[in-house]
Amino acid sequence: RAVQPCRRHPMPLTASLPRHRHLTSLSPHGFHRVVYYEWGDPGNDRVALCVHGLGRNGRDFDVLGEALAPTHRVLAVDMPGRGESDWLADPNDYVFPTYLTTLTALIARSGAASVDWVGTSMGGLLGITAAALPKAPVSRLVVNDVGPTIEAVALERIGSYFGMDPTFATYAEIEAYIRAVSATFGPLTDAQWEHVTRTNVRQRTNGRWGV
Repeated sequence: RAVQPCRRHPMPLTASLPRHRHLTSLSPHGFHRVVYYEWGDPGNDRVALCVHGLGRNGRDFDVLGEALAPTHRVLAVDMPGRGESDWLADPNDYVFPTYLTTLTALIARSGAASVDWVGTSMGGLLGITAAALPKAPVSRLVVNDVGPTIEAVALERIGSYFGMDPTFATYAEIEAYIRAVSATFGPLTDAQWEHVTRTNVRQRTNGRWGV
């Protein structure tokens, strides 16, 4: 009998999980571990590089990665301080030069002469910056949720919650919080919201849930 989705246990969005990889990158105050996720044939030299937004992580690209796997080797990175990547030693190093160094290291690790860049929000701005540089290894650029100008209201909305460290007693509570702060993502299904929550929160040693 087919499994039917329900509100409490929605059907998963993907049929598979990405492969976990990591590399070492450099900031002005030392080296740090960078985690990235891989779909598709590891030997495929047609590489799609996926870069997430400011407060997100590489698992945002699970559905896209699985969809592109037949034609691309897809790499989605956890930028420093996000997901499973290391925090940086100095908070002042969370700047574009550090991020571009990280992404340059990932492109070098891929072995590809050029990449198709998919960037959401901050990842899109990084792509625009990289693609504009001389001899950039960016053959195609797709940007999402960002443009040449950023509205003040958008920055105010991000500033209202980014950098905070709220914790919640239950998974249901933190899912409700994620739905609230991410409401601009649009009318997502329950399965999509569950995926967004599950791939962006973690349970701490005291049993509480945080981002």
